[in-house]
Amino acid sequence: MTISYMGFIRQQEIRAAVRFLQWQYEKQKMPVPGIDQLNRQAARIVDEAHRIAKERGRNVLGIVRELVEEIKKR
Repeated sequence: MTISYMGFIRQQEIRAAVRFLQWQYEKQKMPVPGIDQLNRQAARIVDEAHRIAKERGRNVLGIVRELVEEIKKR
């Protein structure tokens, strides 16, 4: 039961990251990549956010937002 719950949470985090990525691309008037590429980007961002949250004890979705904003500044 725990595994499926954790999988559900991860999928929700990835979906939130995808929406945030899409919004950032549109805000910067950049072409939005396809959903497969967005899902891969979002999964990497969520993984990194979990790593940072584990080290610093912070909120994963807040870290996701910061990481997406940081990526777009590059």
